[in-house]
Amino acid sequence: MESRKVQKVGYSTTTVSLPSDWVKQNSIKPGDLVFIVPEIDGTLRIVPRDLARREESEEYIINADVCDDKRLLERLIVGSYILGRDVIRITSTSRIKSECVEEVRGIVRRLIGLGILEETPKNILLQCSVDPTKFQMDMLIRRLSLIASTIYSEAMQTLLEKDTTLAADAISREDEADMIFFLATRLLVLAQRKRDLAEKIGLTKLILIPCTCLILQYLELIADYSEDIAKRIIELEKYKATLSKTTLERIYHLGELTQTIFQKAVDCIFTRDLKIANSLLEMRNVLESEFEKEMRELPEIPYLRTIVSTLSKIADKGAIIAKLAINTTLMKSDEQVGKILKIRKHERTTPLPVERK
Repeated sequence: MESRKVQKVGYSTTTVSLPSDWVKQNSIKPGDLVFIVPEIDGTLRIVPRDLARREESEEYIINADVCDDKRLLERLIVGSYILGRDVIRITSTSRIKSECVEEVRGIVRRLIGLGILEETPKNILLQCSVDPTKFQMDMLIRRLSLIASTIYSEAMQTLLEKDTTLAADAISREDEADMIFFLATRLLVLAQRKRDLAEKIGLTKLILIPCTCLILQYLELIADYSEDIAKRIIELEKYKATLSKTTLERIYHLGELTQTIFQKAVDCIFTRDLKIANSLLEMRNVLESEFEKEMRELPEIPYLRTIVSTLSKIADKGAIIAKLAINTTLMKSDEQVGKILKIRKHERTTPLPVERK
């Protein structure tokens, strides 16, 4: 870390010199413009004009000719979207294959704000028009949690009611979970690059970004697992005549306890209730033995053990969200944490940087 002395120039202007190595590296000359960006932690970020222009207008090009593997083009578009890229061009030296075009059209429908701006035989231009400041991260977490919970509820209801239309509805909702997850992840990446955006989307502390990313990831996994359960229950339909009602009710009861864990864990993120979060972790420990017992006693029927095993995975993810709720609460300084933890600040013992003469 290098220190520089603030100097007064004229009646009311204060200045600080820029490091010469940084000036040379960025080819800055007297009279050039630089941009000063205030950060939420009180620091300032200085951005050269050329870099600011490049960030605003940069176009990312994907060569469709080398995307021969199945769904590779789709995954490259999703990755570019998550990384915050606004302009994506897909090109080909001859003609973009019809299967690649279908991949592009299919994934565009699942990415909020991304649209096809231009399409020719050799080029497809995609542009993202999402305004990040229009979204709040808490709202996106709640929305993803609600979608995952709905998919889960519809899948488990099918188990008792034998109405496969509910399971089909659950499966169709999974794309919506992906849309919210991809959008929220994109905003988190942008918040790390543009610190002023973090505060606008509700992340008052940058240290919360990794935990928030994990919470979103586990909620999206719960939606995926719930979709898998819905598919297995549809397959199980042909064997239901050999299943007792008691067995189905036991599995459904385990499912209710599982749902309680992940739903209340998400609530703890916002209520910051450390005791409830801790009780959910203890509840998961008890539920684990119930899952093991059920796995031993289940009849040898296809898909049945897979469903119970997937329920156990969902309970695991709910427990991890409860742990993350504890961690994020500890990162926030408030009265509730103070009731449990006493924080004593120590005086700085490391010397400050020596002033440069």
